[in-house]
Amino acid sequence: MARVLVERRLRDVATRLKRLRQELVVTDEQLLQLADEADDARIRALVSETPMAEHDHHESEGHAAAMRRHRAAVAEEITRLEQVQDELLDRFQAGRSS
Repeated sequence: MARVLVERRLRDVATRLKRLRQELVVTDEQLLQLADEADDARIRALVSETPMAEHDHHESEGHAAAMRRHRAAVAEEITRLEQVQDELLDRFQAGRSS
């Protein structure tokens, strides 16, 4: 791969990694909030024992679960891009020493 293309891909990957890391921070904050809300809803459902409270609990837990899946996907993409970045850096270094 030509050095210019490697540099361009490295910049693109670095930009994507930066954006995903920022997204991961926001996702962690949102997940914490949703998990707290789901826990509160669980306690309300236990105390009140009403169908509505149970429904709210399941709905809150569903939102928290969806955010956990989203967080896992973002973290997985970060790991994948870090591997791509490492490979590109190896190519870049190999091109410089040639």
